[in-house]
Formats: sequence, C-alpha cells, structure tokens
Amino acid sequence: MSNVGLRIYKNINRPSKEIIESFRGLPVANIADMMNRMFCINAKIRPINDAPLLGSAFTIKGRPGDNLLLHKALDLAQPGDILVVDAQGDMSNSIMGELMVLWAKKRGLGGFVIDGAIRDVGTLKKMDIPIYAAGVTPAGPYKDGPGEINVPVVCGGVVINPGDILVGDEDGLVVVKPEDAADILKKTIAKNVAEQKTMKEIEEMKWDRTWVDKALEDRGCEYID
Repeated sequence: MSNVGLRIYKNINRPSKEIIESFRGLPVANIADMMNRMFCINAKIRPINDAPLLGSAFTIKGRPGDNLLLHKALDLAQPGDILVVDAQGDMSNSIMGELMVLWAKKRGLGGFVIDGAIRDVGTLKKMDIPIYAAGVTPAGPYKDGPGEINVPVVCGGVVINPGDILVGDEDGLVVVKPEDAADILKKTIAKNVAEQKTMKEIEEMKWDRTWVDKALEDRGCEYID
C-alpha cells in the first residue's frame, strides 16, 4: 500500500552535465526572456550570498516548519544537485541552518532553493555554496515529517520537477525544462550577442529609439502641451 505524503523516490532523470554547464555565466534575465518571462521564481526567494547557482533539481516537499525529509535529502542527493524545498513559504520556523549547509558542502551538493525560512544567515552569507530562501528566523524546525522527496513541487509560484535545470544569479532564479534546454540555450546566446551590439551602439550614441514613438503611436498616445 502506498503511503501518500511520506514517500521517497530514489531514482530521477538528470540532464547531462554538459547541458547544465552550458548555462554557466549566462544572465538569468536573458534566459527568462527566452521563455516569455514565464518561469522566474517569485522575487521573495532571494540569494543569501554571492555564489551563483546552477544545477538540476532534487525536490523536497515538507510540512511547513519541519525538515525531516530535507535531512534525508542531504544524504540522498548527488554532487551538483540543487535541493529545492517546498515549505509552502512558511516563515514560522527555519528549516535549515549552518550545520546542514556544511554537510551539503562536504557532500558536493550544488546549493539550495527554499520556499521557506532559514537561520544562521550571518555565516551562510560568507559561504560559497549558493543558497536562496524566502526569509530568515531564529526559530528552529521540527523533525516529525511527513513529506516527500523527488516529486513535483511548487517553489516561488513555479512548478519544479526533479531534474529541472535551475539557474540563479543576483537577479533571482529561473527554471529550465531539460527538453527545452538546447533551444533556450541557443536563443539566450543569440540575445547576449545582440545586447553586446546594443551596448556598443549606446556607447557611440547610435541606439535606435524610434520604436518607443512607434509603440506609443500604435496605442493612440495623446501629447498635451
């Protein structure tokens, strides 16, 4: 009999390391633009330190304020995995702190995205493992469960499946489906090239701004002296 709400799926399909690494250094904003700006994690989930995030999702759905399944995920995840925790945005209890992050770092995990609260933030700010979270509180967690590992979760308003590619920088986070990755990568690189051209035009005072007046005209903008 299946124990719904307290289950761990051990095997997931991860994208290749090559396709994940191909997104390294690309601006999150440009990646998001190439997906019609539809897969950005809500801005309430912010970076705790300056470490850029890149990896595939290892998902955890837990009861708000409880980190039993997150602890188990720390032992199950593979090097490079990003632990994505759906804690329903609850701020009552932190579900992760310094000791857990130190263990994750020793195991070579890729980072954390937590739709919930953390603590020990003074130390975490100085660490070089990427951490994104919705808030901070000193109140500690419970360790009773239930919860599930490697199921679809909702984090910052975006559905994330195990194996999805996550990219994070100082602007925030974006989620890329593995089946879309090659196409999105190609489009993002092209956008970066176009932006470099625009930057040169700005420097030379040659940036074409006629589109602004055209857009206003198409919308019937009225000019009043």
